[in-house]
Amino acid sequence: MSERASEPSLQSVLITGIGELTTNDDELGQLSDAALVLDGERVAWVGPASRAPGADTAVDVAGRAVLPGWVDSHTHLVFAGDRTAEFGARMAGEPYRAGGIAVTVAATRAASDDELAATLRRLVAEAAAQGTTYLETKTGYGLTVADEARAAALAAAEVDEVTFLGAHLVPPGPGEPTADEYVELVCGPMLDAVVPYVRWADVFCETGAFDADQSRAVLTAAAKRGLGLRVHGNQLGPGPGVALAVELGAASVDHCTYLTGADVDALAGSDTVATLLPACDLSTRQPLPDARSLLDARATVALASNCNPGSSYTSSMAFCVATAVLQMRMSVAEAVRAATWGGARALRRETGPGAVGVLRPGARADVHVLDAPSAIHLAYRPGVPLTWAVWRAGTRIR
Repeated sequence: MSERASEPSLQSVLITGIGELTTNDDELGQLSDAALVLDGERVAWVGPASRAPGADTAVDVAGRAVLPGWVDSHTHLVFAGDRTAEFGARMAGEPYRAGGIAVTVAATRAASDDELAATLRRLVAEAAAQGTTYLETKTGYGLTVADEARAAALAAAEVDEVTFLGAHLVPPGPGEPTADEYVELVCGPMLDAVVPYVRWADVFCETGAFDADQSRAVLTAAAKRGLGLRVHGNQLGPGPGVALAVELGAASVDHCTYLTGADVDALAGSDTVATLLPACDLSTRQPLPDARSLLDARATVALASNCNPGSSYTSSMAFCVATAVLQMRMSVAEAVRAATWGGARALRRETGPGAVGVLRPGARADVHVLDAPSAIHLAYRPGVPLTWAVWRAGTRIR
């Protein structure tokens, strides 16, 4: 899903017969009996079907709903192996522990570049077929300088945004560095090795992973190298992740399963997005985040899949949307916005030319057509595959 040069032969496309069009644009709003014109990689025109200009080709979607492509702002797709045994144990009553990451680290280190790339491409294609048109993924299953650099390079060839997550876990076992030694490695040689491939840096600020001081050191070192900041925080219990993310101006803090009133207020008074990962909370049998408190406080909320082999092995953003509506007291409009515009905001890609998560003139031509007359069917018919057509950067991929 990486950006590629425009194809000179890419034709303009008129998408007409739209029964319900979600634009995520405050001026355009939600339109009925609407049309879109895609010209190259950009949206050229949005408005009533009766006023639509001509284009090289036309597609009549026959009253179906159209929305921006999903923006999945939190995934972990560079890995090998699986953790079905761990999942089965959780379903039998065992608690989730962050240390299970080490199982994936061992398998990933042992895998070849071709094996890792094949899994990555398979999952990217799987997500795209379900309407995901903009995708972030992280390193974090190598935890050596060479393996983290390898993961970053492989990811940069396939996805839109790459995040360095060397601070995922202190690698356990004989011969591995101590926690303090590992943080020094992350802040120095490891960051230097991945900088050419990544835009973001992340840290798992959680009991069993990295404490507040260690997390601050990692994020500060990353910021000095010009990387944007993200935080895994407040997943397994209340903790310093949200406060640290807001203090350092991180673009997002992800999980937010356990929030205090002070955390909610801090997020509401900041530009840091609260990215919620409901599929992960279901898989780990954690409580679902209090989305309603965040939204009512006017914090910005995103939804993402957290696709990974240990705690959330799904690429379905539609599943996350349905869960948010059915179990987290979000409206359909709020959940769809969080899974499109919210994800774009978490990646700082929601404004300017080529913006994603929005359908307006100048935005990237990422379009998701549902085989349903309205977006409400995403929650009304949970689990039903509703993706009818997908355009990514102006090219129809489904």
